[in-house]
Amino acid sequence: MAVELYSFKEIEKIKKACDVVVAVLQNLAKAVRPGISTYELDLMAREEARKRGAKPAFLNYKPPFSNERFPASLCVSVNEAVVHGVPKKEQIIKEGDIVSLDFGAYLEGYAGDSALTVAVGEVSKEKKLLMEATQEALREAVKVCVPGNWVSDIVATIHGVAKKYGLYTLKNLGGHGIGKKVHEEPFIPNHPETLAREKKDYKLRQGMVVAIEPMLALGTDEIAHDGDRWTVITADGSPAAHYEYVVAITKQGPVVLTEYKHA
Repeated sequence: MAVELYSFKEIEKIKKACDVVVAVLQNLAKAVRPGISTYELDLMAREEARKRGAKPAFLNYKPPFSNERFPASLCVSVNEAVVHGVPKKEQIIKEGDIVSLDFGAYLEGYAGDSALTVAVGEVSKEKKLLMEATQEALREAVKVCVPGNWVSDIVATIHGVAKKYGLYTLKNLGGHGIGKKVHEEPFIPNHPETLAREKKDYKLRQGMVVAIEPMLALGTDEIAHDGDRWTVITADGSPAAHYEYVVAITKQGPVVLTEYKHA
């Protein structure tokens, strides 16, 4: 599939969808506390999107890697869960957890997508470092999103920040193009080995819009699944963090469409 290039007017429409996503995630981040279930957070996400006239992008979404549709509007991934965490009534958030919230929405035919990780009360020094390093990887990756660079430059940047802190980027996971669909080409892996296996590097061009989403772990670069057919976990059970921005690539440099204050 070809990489979509978007006009300035279309990027403004993507930005409107991204604004909804940011507002929803900021409200959800405030709601994360000990005793709340991940299922309750999903219900909140649906309502917050509805109030803004948007449609959750993940609800009933069938990605290429699955034969099933995702059963929720929000991915909630706790501690060792990395991405695609299915909200559950029985999963109760506790003090000391780190909780990754990933939400996408459609508004007026265009998609927005973003993620952030929330510390629940006091968390360990290791978890704090993990969150800070993942945010740094995202900030640094945004800087290389300029015309003429390559997807491999984004991959190398994220991986380099992880190595600097003695952390791990997770194989087989990464970001993607976004625009009229929530997931478009190109795939932007977090791990160089995944990029090498995919054998698809793309030159960054004006008009591309990409979701950059570093996912870092404390102890491993290998992933596993927890048995619900969706939730991706670290293979060794160590904590993971996940942040995501949508970035428009322009002649003037990268324009972040989903920037928010981190919780």
